[in-house]
Amino acid sequence: MLESLHVKNLALIDEIEVTFGEGLNILTGETGAGKSIIIGSINLALGAKADRDMIRSGAEYALVELAFTVDKPEQIEAVRALELPVEDGRVILQRKIMPNRSVCRVCGETVTARQLKQLAALLIDIHGQHEHQSLLESGRQLEILDAYAGERLETRKASLKDLCAQYRSAAQEMASGEADEETRRRETALAEFECREIDEAELRPGEDEEAENTYRKLVNAQKIREAVSAAHVLCGYEEGGSGAGIGRALRELRSVTAYDEKLSGLEQQLLDIDNLLNDYNRALADYLSELEFDGELFDRVERRLNLINHLKTKYGGTIGEILAHRDRAQQLLDRYRNYDAYREELCRKTEALRQEVLALCGEISAIRGECAAALAEEMRTALADLNFSEVQFEIQVLSSEEQMSGNGYDRAVFMISTNKGEQLRELSQVASGGELSRIMLALKTVLADRDRTETLIFDEIDTGISGRTAWKVSEKMGVLGRAHQLICITHLAQIAAMADHHFCIEKRVENERSLTDIRELDEEGSIGELARMLGGESITETVRRNAGEMKDLARKTKQY
Repeated sequence: MLESLHVKNLALIDEIEVTFGEGLNILTGETGAGKSIIIGSINLALGAKADRDMIRSGAEYALVELAFTVDKPEQIEAVRALELPVEDGRVILQRKIMPNRSVCRVCGETVTARQLKQLAALLIDIHGQHEHQSLLESGRQLEILDAYAGERLETRKASLKDLCAQYRSAAQEMASGEADEETRRRETALAEFECREIDEAELRPGEDEEAENTYRKLVNAQKIREAVSAAHVLCGYEEGGSGAGIGRALRELRSVTAYDEKLSGLEQQLLDIDNLLNDYNRALADYLSELEFDGELFDRVERRLNLINHLKTKYGGTIGEILAHRDRAQQLLDRYRNYDAYREELCRKTEALRQEVLALCGEISAIRGECAAALAEEMRTALADLNFSEVQFEIQVLSSEEQMSGNGYDRAVFMISTNKGEQLRELSQVASGGELSRIMLALKTVLADRDRTETLIFDEIDTGISGRTAWKVSEKMGVLGRAHQLICITHLAQIAAMADHHFCIEKRVENERSLTDIRELDEEGSIGELARMLGGESITETVRRNAGEMKDLARKTKQY
């Protein structure tokens, strides 16, 4: 649920804080008061494109912050799956817009605009005129049908996606494996040469590193001998060596240990150091005795390294890659030596996968057809409740094997007739703006139990409607508000009367600058705002009484 909205230095807004409630939150105000700025600020916080011109004149930055309450376990899990934080059941989104850039944060952690949009999809759903228009798209209609079908369809679509990937891979192999006799002869000769060249090298994993280490040691043998010899002298027991110095130090300590027991411990420590140095010197001496330059070994290692590096330049940067290339060459040889059998098996495999895909597409299509009938029936009822008195509504599921994909081979077409005696036609051919907004609301009502998004925002849901239709829309929003938090901007008193929380957006002038404010209205304030929406230039007592009656009727309607 959207708990609060904080906006600072955005367009006509100096600074506002709005606390939303459960159920239906209505925003009203005079034309030009800044209602679109409120919805725009929410869109900005959710990752919409930001423009430096949005920053209030004279301010260095604009700030929008949304605080959500997230208490459903599946919702918390979905947020964390995006590797985003949830703090004490709350998610706070912040967008700071500066002249040259903007910074997005979630619970104080900087995130990308892409992450913000992914999170927004889990928390809030905004419907404006563009979303109404999206109903006209066949792809969107199929998405709606699939959402209605739910998990029963999703599990099969997930299986279909994997199966389609296998089929595409086999089909691509089938296409790329097509080769004429001359091509096969040429590629066979090359593969035979590559296999023979790599086999003759008798490579083993890791030997290149071993050879490089040996080569490096042999090349630097003289330098190593000089350094080790110097270290042996410096740590030795000849005059000037460390061992000789430690020996003298031991003799000095032994001459006085009888006078203080504490010196015995120090003597023992120095004796341990002397023993370690002795062992170290013996190890150095052994190393020097074994160190010698072997010219024959050097030539052998150098030739081996040259061979390995030559093969690396041709077949891969490591021995593992060279051997993998050899395996691929051998597979090509096996394929071409048994080419007819290979093609026959690949053809059989590809066709078997195609039939599996078609069978699963058929299952999905059958589920869609069944759900299309059920959804159409529920939509007819919901549309009748929204004052479509003579409505007919059907959903056609049209299938074509040519359109086979990971989403099936169907497209959905919403068909409607809003007047008695008229034939059913595609939604795009008959629906007006007002009708589209009502159809979208009907869909949202039908899908309410399946929609995991808790907060829905409706911008201009009242486009093209009035009178009794507006009241029907109001009733429907009241029903939808029982399962979701709704935030709705409206110009109609019939819809505003149904508010659980009523906010008024006003524009005023302060210090010769225009400001937009928003405040929540109490019962009397709400009736006054309804009277303004119903009345003309002056608000009479009769208009106020009508507004109060409308509010009472809405209250009684919500109780049913």
